[in-house]
Amino acid sequence: MTNFTQMMKQAQELQGRMADLQGEIEQLEIEGRSGGGLVAVTLNGKGEMRAVTIDASLLEPGEGEIVEDLIVAAHNDAKGKIESALQEKMKDLTGGLPLPPGLKLF
Repeated sequence: MTNFTQMMKQAQELQGRMADLQGEIEQLEIEGRSGGGLVAVTLNGKGEMRAVTIDASLLEPGEGEIVEDLIVAAHNDAKGKIESALQEKMKDLTGGLPLPPGLKLF
């Protein structure tokens, strides 16, 4: 096999593994928490919110602003966890090949 043919075969294999990874990521659900666990947000691998759980102690009059801030914090926590999980999966997929920082493949 020529180097070019071998390189094309490797590119096709990588493309197939990327498609598998995208399917796996879509099924991924990660929970972020804030307020010592009083608020939890679940996101899928695409960053879409799937669930929000709010402790009943926060559902009192006058607590609205606190709840809003905790939801944002829990969402950011989950989003950070998703990004870390994606980086790990990409590292596994590329065999540790360093990718440029900030490269978004999904």
